[in-house]
Amino acid sequence: MRIFFLGDIVGRSGCSAIKKNLPNIIKEKKIDFVIVNGENAANEGVGITEEISKDLFNSGVNVITTGNHVWDQKEAMQYIEKEEKLLRPENLFHPSPGKGFGIYSLKNGMKIGVLNLMGNIFMKKSDDVFKCASKFLEKNVLKKNYDFLVVDFHGEITSEKMAIGHFFDGKATLVVGTHTHVPTHDARILNFGTAYQTDAGMCGDYNSVIGMDKDNSINRFMKKDSIKHFPSEGGAALCGVIVEAINENGLANKVEHFIFGENLINTN
Repeated sequence: MRIFFLGDIVGRSGCSAIKKNLPNIIKEKKIDFVIVNGENAANEGVGITEEISKDLFNSGVNVITTGNHVWDQKEAMQYIEKEEKLLRPENLFHPSPGKGFGIYSLKNGMKIGVLNLMGNIFMKKSDDVFKCASKFLEKNVLKKNYDFLVVDFHGEITSEKMAIGHFFDGKATLVVGTHTHVPTHDARILNFGTAYQTDAGMCGDYNSVIGMDKDNSINRFMKKDSIKHFPSEGGAALCGVIVEAINENGLANKVEHFIFGENLINTN
C-alpha cells in the first residue's frame, strides 16, 4: 500500500502543477491513495471552492484536508456538507459544517481513515487537540475500524507537531504536519511504526514568502505601501511525503519526503 500526501496547495500555481503532474506521478510512483491539503488552493491563496475541489479529484486526489482557512471561501461551508472527501479540522468548535474524519474504501477492499486535526498554539481558537485526539483513539483502532490511518496535523510550531506524532505512534500509518509551507527533511518511522514528517511543505511557487508574492510580503513586514496578501504565480514545486504501508498491521514500512518541480531540488 502506497500513500501519497501533498502539503498545502497555494493558489493557481499550485493547482496547475497538481493537475499537470499528479496523474503521471501516481503512475510512476505506483500510488494507491492521494491526500492533499487544499486550504490555500483558491485563487486568492486562502480557502477552497467546489470547482477547485472537483478539479483536484479529477486529477487523482482521493481526499482533501484543510485547516484554519477552511471557511475563507464562504461557499465551502455548504459544499463540505455534501462532499464526503473534503475534510475540516476535527477539533473545530462544534457545531461546525462537515466533518474532520472519514473512512474511505480502496480498490482492494481495504479501508483508509483520514483524520484532520489543528494545533492550538498560535492558531485560531479550537478545541484542545490532545483531548480530541484521545477521544478519537478511544473509539477508533487501527486494523479494527480501518486498515490504515493518516493524520494531517495543521499546526504552527514543531514541538506540538512532534508531540502529536509520538502520541499517535503505533496507532496511525502516517502523521504529517501542514500549515507552515516549508518542507522539513525529517521523514522517518517512529519507534512503534508510524511514519512522521514535521511539515509536508506546500505545492506552490517557492520564489515567494510561503507562497505569497515576495515583494508585497516584504513591504508588509517593513510597513511600506502594500496590499492584501496574494499568491505568487511562478512555477510551482510539489512537496509532500510518500509512505509504503504494511497491509497486515497498517504501519509504515518505508517513508520518503517528496519534492518535485520548480525552485527546490529533490534529494531522494
